[in-house]
Amino acid sequence: MQETRVFDGAKLRASLFNAGGERLFVTFRQRVAVAGEFEDRGPVRNMTAHGYAHLHIQPRNNDWYINSETKALSRSLKELANGYQDVSAMGFSMGGYGALRFSRALRLSRLIAVSPQYTIAPGVVPYDRRRKEAEAFDEALGDLIRYGRHGVQGVVLFDPFRKMDLSHAMFIQAVFPDLQLCRLSCGGHPASQVIREGGSFWDLQSMLRDGPLNAARVLDLHRSRRRLSRTYWQKLARVARQRGRPQLGAAADAWLQGLAEGRETVQ
Repeated sequence: MQETRVFDGAKLRASLFNAGGERLFVTFRQRVAVAGEFEDRGPVRNMTAHGYAHLHIQPRNNDWYINSETKALSRSLKELANGYQDVSAMGFSMGGYGALRFSRALRLSRLIAVSPQYTIAPGVVPYDRRRKEAEAFDEALGDLIRYGRHGVQGVVLFDPFRKMDLSHAMFIQAVFPDLQLCRLSCGGHPASQVIREGGSFWDLQSMLRDGPLNAARVLDLHRSRRRLSRTYWQKLARVARQRGRPQLGAAADAWLQGLAEGRETVQ
């Protein structure tokens, strides 16, 4: 499928696929271990096959989309979004922040944000020291109160046992009250790991596309997949011991052993 560069900067890039679709689906690249290059990315066919155009936005570096090209990208996105009757998006971690940051420019109506950050500005979240790039972050240019579309609907997925992700989710809902919080216990970062491990990741996109999209439905999907998820039981065992519940930790270990031996249930 042909790629159309709707923004081709030195620091930010936006690639459009199936431009003739009536509705637009937007994805944002999450933070990468080794930054410095744009990625080659094809369309999300689960969306383009249903008549969506797909726009993928990415930064060259892990700068959280905040740099000297941010305002120019916003103008391009605003012009592009005017050509579509509906705009939805999905983003993970830094990508979730990007979706929120450009939600007003995109006229975003629905969003799935997976373990997103509210900001990395040290003055706002001094307790979150996970990102070395925080010192160079422009707090004003990255302000979600100013640049976000506060009426966007959808869900914020996060693992409540990850304190930083819980804190960011609470900040986000305060600014975007129509986003529902969805606590996916032992889902990790990003919190969709159990769903992805169970082969149901595309179900999330289908919810975004066809609805209904709500926290209860995503939570049901997570629960239906955790039974056979090694990720879930490993994280549960660790959390149980950290919280002084050794019996629960032992039970999680036993379930893991059963999965390793090919048993779907533990007696």
